[in-house]
Amino acid sequence: MEDNTVVIEGSAKHCHLTRETLDKLFGDGFELEIKKMLSQPGQFATPHKITVQGPRGSTQMTILGPCRKADQIEISLTDQRALGIEAPVRESGDIAGTPGCRLVGPNGEGDISQGGIIAKRHVHFSPGDAEKLGVKDKQIIKVKVTGVRALVFDEVVARVSPDFETYMHLDYDECNAAGLSGENPAGEIIV
Repeated sequence: MEDNTVVIEGSAKHCHLTRETLDKLFGDGFELEIKKMLSQPGQFATPHKITVQGPRGSTQMTILGPCRKADQIEISLTDQRALGIEAPVRESGDIAGTPGCRLVGPNGEGDISQGGIIAKRHVHFSPGDAEKLGVKDKQIIKVKVTGVRALVFDEVVARVSPDFETYMHLDYDECNAAGLSGENPAGEIIV
């Protein structure tokens, strides 16, 4: 991380599944394959997809690995309208009281009672980068982007952990609103 600039990554709709749900949808003992490693250590995109069904529609979604302790479906506001799932804006992992949906895989299907969220915009910080900027875990910051559709993203959660590399994550609705595209778009962190 140079000065107060952060690389911004667009996060497409995706899901995190428990071992139990993965077995139900793909068969007992199914193992997730790695298609591509992600910026956060140990996290990866898989070539495996499931169908998520809501009251109004359905969509295919990529599974991210590894398996987690709770099922989580991350969508954008656009996806929310298409699916008919009234997902709240939440930090990843904060799924209590969120809507569920039906998941369909190649070898099975089932309902989850909760887990649908729109991920709150956030920056993952390594402890060293956070210290350089004077940023604390869970602090709310701003990130300014320049260009034809310049804007300042407010209400950005700083997430600090030794398990993180420093990157900002936005959903594609947010990336499109700011006209972000191409290799490694960046923003200026405002504390």
